[in-house]
Amino acid sequence: MKNILVTNNPDVRDKFNDKFQVDYLENNGYIQVLEHIRDMIHKGHQLLTHPLSGSIKPNETPYKSVILSSRKDELDSSGLAIVEDSIIAARKFITNRPTPDWPEHVLEDFRVIDLSLMENVIEKLGHS
Repeated sequence: MKNILVTNNPDVRDKFNDKFQVDYLENNGYIQVLEHIRDMIHKGHQLLTHPLSGSIKPNETPYKSVILSSRKDELDSSGLAIVEDSIIAARKFITNRPTPDWPEHVLEDFRVIDLSLMENVIEKLGHS
């Protein structure tokens, strides 16, 4: 069974929909993606990639992609703690300085960065 890739990035969805079950969260922001991941962990999925990977702050980019296990198991308490802490950090960043209303060419750059992060981690996980 394929692992689950949760993303709001259409470029990530399009590139990896044959390798993963993709939960594409169209028109959802960064925090909504993290909350969806948290809810999936509560259902027994395991966190496989860190939700705050990369050097871009949550208030700079609207895009986020994370991989979870497809298999449901016991509660991943460490993964849940990571996601909860990530939600708190993202809210803090966004409250202090909201994500700008970026023009399309900047959004495209952020999609490419998120895609590149996923390409690297997917290769390291052996899914390439």
